[in-house]
Amino acid sequence: MRVTVDEATIDVATDGKGDAIILIHGFPLTREIWDAQAAQLAQNKLVIRPDLRGMGASSVPDGPYLMETLAGDIAAVLDAMGIERAAIVGHSLGGYVAMAFCRMYTERVTQLALVCSRLAADTEQTAQMREDLADRAEREGRVDAIADAYVPRLFAPSTLEKRPQIVERVREMACSLNPRGAAAMLRGMAQRVGSYDIAEELGMPVFIVAGDADQVVPRAEAEQMRGAFPRAVLKVVQDSGHLPMLERPDELTRVLLEFVQPA
Repeated sequence: MRVTVDEATIDVATDGKGDAIILIHGFPLTREIWDAQAAQLAQNKLVIRPDLRGMGASSVPDGPYLMETLAGDIAAVLDAMGIERAAIVGHSLGGYVAMAFCRMYTERVTQLALVCSRLAADTEQTAQMREDLADRAEREGRVDAIADAYVPRLFAPSTLEKRPQIVERVREMACSLNPRGAAAMLRGMAQRVGSYDIAEELGMPVFIVAGDADQVVPRAEAEQMRGAFPRAVLKVVQDSGHLPMLERPDELTRVLLEFVQPA
């Protein structure tokens, strides 16, 4: 399924039927990271997996891709499918998009899960790192530098040591991205605002999912996020870094199945 939003075309995979759940991927990744979870969730849910603009099979319009723009793309996908409300699961960057969606379309969110994501805006150092990588990707017409900077940090040390096939799969996914799209996404992430200010206003059930060996979002930050929402629980995936959907797919699937069960 393809949905046109202004100058962008968003490519969307759908599976199953029932209440809608949207799985939003992180960076530098595509919707393929959710394959294992989608197969299980689709047994009794309508699973919607977009490739964010500039990523995967979606088109590559000019950037930067602000989180509000990406949230608008998600709303357009729901509108095209005739869906008023949905549960939203966002991984890393996808969590930033999910929080922007909650800010703009709160009434459309039934449940929220943030997987290895954060509420804080970038530090000045991190924002500058993203801008530098974006400049380099555009200058070189390649995303190798982005893959080099990101991929090693996405995994638990045990994954890096013992499961090279997963690491290589993610590197291939990262290197498949369009350099212009990757640069526009980096700039959008660097410019995003924090979301702690709206967390306390969100009354829907919230799952915070953390990897116990995440090098990007440490356990202490996940704990802080849990306390920011009125109705949040923290689920920790053992022996996982920033990518539990690949490092511990069965465990994350179990957590998400619990997430979508009726309260």
